[in-house]
Amino acid sequence: MELPIDQIIQGDCIDVLARLPERSVDLIFADPPYNLQLRQDLWRPNMTKVDAVDDAWDRFDSFAAYDAFSRAWLTACRRVLKETGSLWVIGSYHNIYRVGAAMQDLGFWILNDAVWIKTNPMPNFRGVRFTNAHETLIWAAKAQGARYTFNHHAMKGLNDDLQMRSDWHLPICSGRERIRTPDGAKVHSTQKPEALLYRALLASSQPGDLVLDPFFGSGATGAVAKKLHRRWIGIEREPDYIAAAQQRIDAITPAPFDAATFDVRDQKRIQPRIAFGSLLEQGLLLPGQVIYFQRNRQQAAHIKPDGRLRLAADGFEGSIHQVGRHLMGGSPCNGWEHWYFADANDALHPVEELRAALRVAMARPREANNHD
Repeated sequence: MELPIDQIIQGDCIDVLARLPERSVDLIFADPPYNLQLRQDLWRPNMTKVDAVDDAWDRFDSFAAYDAFSRAWLTACRRVLKETGSLWVIGSYHNIYRVGAAMQDLGFWILNDAVWIKTNPMPNFRGVRFTNAHETLIWAAKAQGARYTFNHHAMKGLNDDLQMRSDWHLPICSGRERIRTPDGAKVHSTQKPEALLYRALLASSQPGDLVLDPFFGSGATGAVAKKLHRRWIGIEREPDYIAAAQQRIDAITPAPFDAATFDVRDQKRIQPRIAFGSLLEQGLLLPGQVIYFQRNRQQAAHIKPDGRLRLAADGFEGSIHQVGRHLMGGSPCNGWEHWYFADANDALHPVEELRAALRVAMARPREANNHD
């Protein structure tokens, strides 16, 4: 079966996943049945009935049956996930612990759990428990030690330049975003807000990546993927959900793709690697020249001809990072940002300036030699 890019496939996810090529998907977002185990109707104090999750797809005969189902779809997902891919699973206290254990048993390596804290949760009308105001997302790599995508700086940007935490305060899906039938009923009882999908997809995928949702429902994953210029595949059994999801996604016209705009990777990290010794080879620094740690002229080091440093104070030798770490008592050190050189006017500048200049020079097209 060829990859059905940007399509919704009707069918059981385990069967459909079995027909997809191995290691073909970059990211999976799964919102499986929660197995809520509801035994009776829920009523508000004003005697109106709560529109609870009582769909047939959320019912299982036993925990054992649910566990078998979880292992089956997780195994199928793991087969199609690339070695560098990752998986998000969302659930409530009814199922997330069982799903998490199955993920670990199957070899997934948990990277984080994020807590979606609902800013407008449904109250506990009977008053016999705490109001259930959160759901849990598990984010996992395919295996321990596997490489995976994490756009750390994009998450900081999304959070006013503060490191993104694992507690996500977002409202439940309501208002205009909630998809309803002509008579006002919810199309899908557990529709997720696009803000939640936006955060997960932006954090763990790149433009052009293939995102798969094995429980597509009303199509939030596909809608967000389209806006962010990710490719997507949805798998869904229920025809009514498919129709609503397709209509929702067809109505989206994303902004034209521009790589410079949609690439949210840390540009410093993806720049070509330049060794400190290259600054010597290009004549930007000289063998034997003195450089200074954190602008402190008392913490001086001589540059050896091989690009290593030798501390004037105690003779310690190593790379710009190793010597910096030595001076910081073992703390991590990015030497490019902490070592300074003196210019002709004896003003100090970070050696990072020289690396940046060399990168620019290396990126320029080489002028053709003219032998005429």
